[in-house]
Amino acid sequence: MEKVQIEVPRVKLGTQGLEVSRVGFGCGGLSGIYNAPLSHEEGCSIIKEVFNKGVTFFDTSDLYGDNHDNEIMVGKALKQLPREKVQLATKFGIVHPGGMVFRVKGTPEYVRECCEASLQRLDVKYIDLYYQHRVDTSVPIEDTMGELKQLVNEGKIKYIGLSEANADTIRRAHAVHPITALQMEYSLWTRDIEEEIIPLCRELGIGIVAYSPLGCGFFAGKAVVETLPSQSLLAMHPRFTGENLEKNKPFYKRIDDLAFKHECTPSQVALAWLLHQGNDIIPIPGTTKLKNLENNIGSLTVKLTDEDLREISEAVPVSEVAGKREFDALSIYSWKFATTPPKYESSEEIWPHKYSL
Repeated sequence: MEKVQIEVPRVKLGTQGLEVSRVGFGCGGLSGIYNAPLSHEEGCSIIKEVFNKGVTFFDTSDLYGDNHDNEIMVGKALKQLPREKVQLATKFGIVHPGGMVFRVKGTPEYVRECCEASLQRLDVKYIDLYYQHRVDTSVPIEDTMGELKQLVNEGKIKYIGLSEANADTIRRAHAVHPITALQMEYSLWTRDIEEEIIPLCRELGIGIVAYSPLGCGFFAGKAVVETLPSQSLLAMHPRFTGENLEKNKPFYKRIDDLAFKHECTPSQVALAWLLHQGNDIIPIPGTTKLKNLENNIGSLTVKLTDEDLREISEAVPVSEVAGKREFDALSIYSWKFATTPPKYESSEEIWPHKYSL
């Protein structure tokens, strides 16, 4: 019997006009991170398959892959797809000198330099959604946003996004030019944005793009039912190592039990839970395997009641999850620390009493 293809609905991401598929696709893993990098041919083949299944929202960054390899791969894949039907997101702002060392840069000059370089690597005339990947706490967000706004005016980017930004930064950025989307880590075991960030985004009409929606693959069985690939960086991730991993394994088992009850897979339970948090929340799971892709899209058909959602939430009490949610090298750039200096228009504002002394 032929499998019926699930129709992936389209939704508005934020209130600025961008429309995307209800589930997106994170491309970063095609160039390594959780496994060995794929060849461009293999990566392009997966991206085409993703598109053919109805997922049109693709997420990359100038950080992913050696020498920006992921953007180059995505650019090659786009040549084989109708560009106007794809929503392409990429990011700038993390400088990676090598190893597990990262810096963050958000000066106006760097914004422009990165955007021009991404356009060239992707070989496109415009980027649909351009994110600041992490917030530079040494540069007023108004300066970074001023350059992004200019790039919108020039038609090089269509919509602006932020990633790992706090409430103050979001409000100030949005005052310069409307923010379309905020990309944050959000999953069953990472829910710290629920209290402050999600309500603020809803107030301002900003969509939320959930990265690592399966907990870096944990709720798909990574490190629990399948061993980590030898080249996986997860072997260094705080939640996947030593004692922390042992403490976290029971959460997978509980979700697996609930999956049996709902006649689906654990990853479908985790993604369906996220999808039920609101139409303005778009998960972007990535994978290198076709089976997983079909699995992820299948989460759209899982219907959960309020009681089901409560049961799933309680199966993974976030206060009991062991280990930090990010690699140590990146955790200093997480949203809780993302306040930028105030923007002073003139010396009078810096020294308001200078002339009255």
